[in-house]
Order: sequence, then C-alpha cells, then structure tokens
Amino acid sequence: MTSSEVFPVAPVHGRTVLLAGGTSTAGRACARALLAAGATVIVVGSHEGRLAELATDMPGVRTERCDLTDADAVDALVDRVHTAHGRVDGLLHLVGGWRGGGGLAGQSDDDFTFLMRSLTALRVVSRAFDDDLRASTAGRLAIVSSTSVTRPLAGGANYAAVKAASEAWTRAIAQGFAKDARDGGREPSAAAVVFRVRSLAGLEDALAAAFVGLWGDPAVDINDVTIELAEA
Repeated sequence: MTSSEVFPVAPVHGRTVLLAGGTSTAGRACARALLAAGATVIVVGSHEGRLAELATDMPGVRTERCDLTDADAVDALVDRVHTAHGRVDGLLHLVGGWRGGGGLAGQSDDDFTFLMRSLTALRVVSRAFDDDLRASTAGRLAIVSSTSVTRPLAGGANYAAVKAASEAWTRAIAQGFAKDARDGGREPSAAAVVFRVRSLAGLEDALAAAFVGLWGDPAVDINDVTIELAEA
C-alpha cells in the first residue's frame, strides 16, 4: 500500500471484537450493540458462572474463560481465538472495579493490589493482541477510564493513580499505532481511544454506542483521543 492510499471508514460489521472482562452490565450492553451491528463478539472473563449465564442470554456471543493477568493464559487465549475466529479487529478493556474511601490514610496496599489487576490485564492483553490490531484494516482498542484522573481525591488516590497509568499505557499504544503506519508509509488503520466516565452506571448503552461508533471514523481522526461520556 502506498502513502497515497487511505483506509476507508470501515463499519464493524463482519469484524471480530473481544471484550476483556465483558460479563458486567457494561460488557453485556456492548456485546448486544456489537451483535446488532453484525460483529463477531468474544467475551472473556474469569467467572465460569457469569460466562455461562451470558452465553445463555446471548446465544450469538462466544465466551472464553481466562485469567487476563496471566501472560501464559492469555497467550493460550490468543491461540484459541485465532484458531476459531482468526485475528481480532477490536478490543475493549472492561476489567475494573473500585475500592477506596477513608482519605489518604485509607488507601491500603491491599486495595491498590486489587485495583492494579486492571492495569496488569490491560498490559498483558494489549501486548498479546497488538499484532492483530495493527494488521487489521480497522483495528480499534479502547479502555474505560475515570474523570477522577483529572481531579483525584485523597479517598480515591489508589483508583485515580491506576486509571492514570492505564490512560498512559493506552496513549502509548496509540503512538505505536501511528508510528507503525508512518514507518510503513501508509495511512493509519488502527486507533486507541480512552473513554472517561464519572460513573458507568446509567451510561452502559452510551458506552456501547460510542465503542461501536469508533468504526465509523477514520483511525487518524480518533487515535490518541479521549472521549468523555456523560448523561444527557
């Protein structure tokens, strides 16, 4: 491909999208929206019961059980996904959770270790599927972050610190996507995006629509972009 050739806007229809930690209410909303748009949806989680329930409720969804903080387990997941579905075109990181309160003195090491699982999973999974997203004609990666990154409070210092680190990691992915395209003399095809919310409660459908909508914009326009989602 020459530098004069531009990747067109490519809808999510027919693409394979993986939802990491996707058994939550937000994950279910995103899975429904992706299925309705014609995507192949793979939901990955660690809780067998929730995965089984989701598979029953949404027969079109593929499910995989995996500890996303375990690099060896994720490598095995990549092999299974490639064998069954081919390379992935999208990745939404939904591994999360919240612990906090009690001011700065209440920011315990145990809580920080719990929250760090989200960042660890992001690092492991994004590295494992990086080649897929770069090779796709419309690769998209997104995370859900928090508005607390811009105004951290003492009672949520652990949480805000992990979210800030996750944003930095995602922006580094975006830089890698841009550099890969530049070095290859072509227009970017992959984009990494940060969604920020004050709280996901009540915004699950908005997140789903915004994530599916990433395939409606050229990668060059949305790579390394932060999008704030708020109730209308």
